[in-house]
Amino acid sequence: MNILVLGDIHSDIENVIDLLEKASALSFDYVVYTGDFIDVGADIRGLRRVEVAELLLEELSSLKKPILAIPGNHDKEIIPVLEKGGVNLHKKGRIIDGIGIYGFGGAKTPFGTPLEPTEKEIAEGLASAYKEVESAKLKIQLTHAPPLGTNIDIAYTGAHVGSQAVRDFIEDKHPIVAISAHIHEARGLDEIGKTKLINVGRFPEGYCGMVSIEDGNAKTEIINLI
Repeated sequence: MNILVLGDIHSDIENVIDLLEKASALSFDYVVYTGDFIDVGADIRGLRRVEVAELLLEELSSLKKPILAIPGNHDKEIIPVLEKGGVNLHKKGRIIDGIGIYGFGGAKTPFGTPLEPTEKEIAEGLASAYKEVESAKLKIQLTHAPPLGTNIDIAYTGAHVGSQAVRDFIEDKHPIVAISAHIHEARGLDEIGKTKLINVGRFPEGYCGMVSIEDGNAKTEIINLI
């Protein structure tokens, strides 16, 4: 199974349309979106923020593959859009092709954005989502916030700004892959124990990720479409 991973579009509709055409040439079975469909601030080009999210979800649907998504820290108001579209994985889990994918969205920032869960809320949300995939032999964790103290949570200041709760859950449950985003400049790969980590960065900058699962083994890759 190949999973195309995209994230952090932040309302950048124009760049995304061209990049999705390039991404469509890749070989994948599912699309996973790591959050931040929309951005802070006013409406964009006459569209309400919710309408921007609806448009972006429609564009992702052009890839003609099943989609799973979580909200980013800017996306609290568009969770109903994800629910309506049947793609929401926030506080939920789903088993696809025998692999359990469970998710939790939002992340802490210094800026007071709309969806900033506490560490306790992240831990409880992941636990609730995990229960829905507990029977799956292999599991993938999907969060907007990256795990603390890794190569994929380093801000431009050099500080580690990820989530301890996300890391703790990885260390406790040992998913085969943990997918995240949020810290754009920390795009890359890492590992915690046997769990492969991937932060796919910002899709409008041309970056996406590929997670491949075959015979119980995982491969993660960052792809530059530009």
